[in-house]
Amino acid sequence: MEKSKVFFTDFRTQIDVSQGVKLQRLIKRAGIGDIDFEGKFVAIKMHFGELGNFAYLRPNYVKAIADVIKELGGKPFLTDCNTLYPGSRKNAVDHLYNAEVNGFNSVTTGCYVIIADGLKGTDEVEVPVPGGEYCKEALIGRALYDADIIISLSHFKGHEMTGFGGAIKNIGMGGGSRAGKMQQHNDGKPIVDPDMCRSCKKCAKECGSDAISYESGKAFINQDLCKGCGRCIGACAFDAISTQYDSALESLCAKMAEYTAAICHDKPCFHISLIMDVSPNCDCHGENDAPILPNIGMLASYDPVALDQACADLCLKAEPVRNSQLGDHLADPGWHHHHDHFLDSNPNIKWKETLSHAEKIGLGTRDYELITM
Repeated sequence: MEKSKVFFTDFRTQIDVSQGVKLQRLIKRAGIGDIDFEGKFVAIKMHFGELGNFAYLRPNYVKAIADVIKELGGKPFLTDCNTLYPGSRKNAVDHLYNAEVNGFNSVTTGCYVIIADGLKGTDEVEVPVPGGEYCKEALIGRALYDADIIISLSHFKGHEMTGFGGAIKNIGMGGGSRAGKMQQHNDGKPIVDPDMCRSCKKCAKECGSDAISYESGKAFINQDLCKGCGRCIGACAFDAISTQYDSALESLCAKMAEYTAAICHDKPCFHISLIMDVSPNCDCHGENDAPILPNIGMLASYDPVALDQACADLCLKAEPVRNSQLGDHLADPGWHHHHDHFLDSNPNIKWKETLSHAEKIGLGTRDYELITM
């Protein structure tokens, strides 16, 4: 496989040239216009940030991209799937409110928000995984499946499980329905925190496996009967039900790559990542710690593997921010230095496994040419 082209520009601008204009120039140079957008539904897959998190991408960047898509004749919409964990994005009502509060609306972005897997995270489509070794089928949000074209817009930052969150995580994990996320995260089942349970029995009404009973007045999930669909998580209004993240990280990384391959299969896809506000953990947190690295730049490519590899390489070459999680670790005399910014920030992570498996199954190549604008 020949080298993939990854286009890069930093955040420096001239007077009267906005970051949005610079982003538009980047994606045009990277060849977004080669896609036939005329009359097509275009999903801009992104993360709206959990309430309380301020590190997510500003909606201004979205509008810059949406405007280009509309110029090319496309019909863009913003989308993401509901979360597996309890929080402010676990159902479409809360998720849409979350997006609105964080600034994503038709005025600020130029397009509407559609939650891809529906009200409770169960509006999904089962699709085959090309070359899948861990997953033979993937459960993805229906709106993402129905889109004619997918544009991934990723906030490239650290992550406490996968090392970093980039294009592959944005599409693969973010595009999975609740059951799809469950399949990626583990082979286990949801559990109930009895202290949080209010015995409303809504979870039992949603359960399609008759796996939920009420022992001592609290919900109890029979792990032998449970199919791991995650419907009960969306039904609980009190955040009493959560998943067990017990899969090996290598398996999680591989499944994430396979889900990305399933979502992108036989569909025009274009990928954009912004390395800025590089928080040590995911935007799924209701907070964000100080950036571990300086703002680096904006990148675009047709190849999500090459894009993630290029982003990772640029991060590894960057000077760590001293007053940060990474900086504190490196300044600790007793710290075991991994000489890897992602590992030195979160030592119990994997990240190379995602890219190596993605390359193995033919999603893209880690060999790239960085073209700087």
